Order: sequence, then structure tokens, then C-alpha cells
Amino acid sequence: MGAIFEAILTQPIFNLFVWIYNLIPDVGIVIFVITLLIKLALFPSTNKSIKAQKDLTELQPKLEALKKKYEGDQQKIATETMALYKEHKVNPFGSCLPLLIQLPVFLALYWVLSSVFEGDNFELLYSFVKNPEHINSVTLGLFDLKENGNIFLALLAGAAQFIQAKMFTRKQPAKGTGTGAKDESMAAMMNKQMLYFMPVITVMIGYQLPGGLALYWFLSTGITALQQVILFRKHNGDDSGKSSDTKVSGVIEGKLSE
Repeated sequence: MGAIFEAILTQPIFNLFVWIYNLIPDVGIVIFVITLLIKLALFPSTNKSIKAQKDLTELQPKLEALKKKYEGDQQKIATETMALYKEHKVNPFGSCLPLLIQLPVFLALYWVLSSVFEGDNFELLYSFVKNPEHINSVTLGLFDLKENGNIFLALLAGAAQFIQAKMFTRKQPAKGTGTGAKDESMAAMMNKQMLYFMPVITVMIGYQLPGGLALYWFLSTGITALQQVILFRKHNGDDSGKSSDTKVSGVIEGKLSE
């Protein structure tokens, strides 16, 4: 299994890393280019994941209403929930796939960074990739990406995580909107706790990792957040177009009925 993982993932990334470094001898820029290439490769699946996560967020009020309506009947809640997913064409597991794909990539990159900074495993280079003999782990003359405990990069990764998660948070319902709103308010409060909890965990983990991985985490999350912004704007634009078309159709129908 380890040999397959090496042949499919770690060796290609290792060779790509060294090949780019031979062209641009700065590890920070190399990590940026590799992150960009990985995100481009995962672009279709990430797009589907973002859409699935947004659809689930928008469906939360209806899900909470189902729980309230069939309170105590878990089987009915499960049946109606699946029917709601089917009606709105929402895949509740659609947001998980890119995460499952990115984890092996993250582990492979961890191995690659450990190898290139220690000057090991250059025997894994393909014949057409030049052996640089040594790779300088300092980027832009500022950060040593081989060392653990880079608080600046860890904080950047946490901030990117916060911005990405913030886009999916739902506002709490106004007070006095009925008992159904209490369940939604609880869900919103839990979402808010996760909004702040995950960035803190990101900072803690990022601080323990080599600076190169913290940089990759920041860049990867930041690019995903940018992708979300573009997708949300497109989605909102489509909704506005549909709303406008509906209004125009209504006016036309009204004129015809007169």
C-alpha cells in the first residue's frame, strides 16, 4: 500500500517540487505554484462541494421545521429529511469528497517537504529532473519553512479558515418569532461556536507543523475561500436573474388578463 501511495502521489509531487525549484529557487513560491496546481486539479470536485455545503446551509430552516413537526419520531424525521434532500437535489455527503482527497495530498506534501529539506530521497527523481543537491528552506529571506512553530503562518491559516467558514454561517432568527425559531437559534449558536473553534484548532495544529505546511494550509484555504466568493456571486446573480424574469412574466400575464 505504501509503495502504491508513493508511486501515485508522493513521488510525482516530489519530482514536481524539485523541477519547479530548479526553475524558481524559492520554496515559498514553489509551494504556492504546487498549491495552485492542486486546486486546479480539484476545481470541479471543490465546486460541487461548495455548492452542496451552501445548499445544505440554505436547507437548514426546513430541516429544523421537520424536527419540530415530527419531534420524537426519529424514523419519520429521517424519512422526511431524505425526501427533502431528494426534492431539492441536495447530496448531504457532497461536501466531504474534496476533504477526503486533500488529506492524502497533505500527507504526501508533508513527506515531500521533510525529504527535500533534509536532502533525502533524491534517488526518487525522474531521469529528466535535475538533482539540485540542496534546497534552501528560507523563502523571501523571511521564513524558514523547514522549522516548526511559525506563529505568523499559523495565524494566517487560522484567519483563512475563519473567512471560509464565515461565508456559510446563518444569521440567528429574530427574537419572538415563535418556538420553531428556538431550534434554529440553537443551530445558529452551534454554527457560531464551530466558526471560532475550527480556526483556533487550525492555528494550534499549524503552529506544530513545519512552516511550509502551514503556508500550504493558508494558501489552499485562501484559494478555496476565493472560489466560494466567485461561486456565491454567480449563484446570487442567477437567482437575481430568475427573480427578475418571474416579475416580468407576472407583469405580462397581468396585462394579458386585463
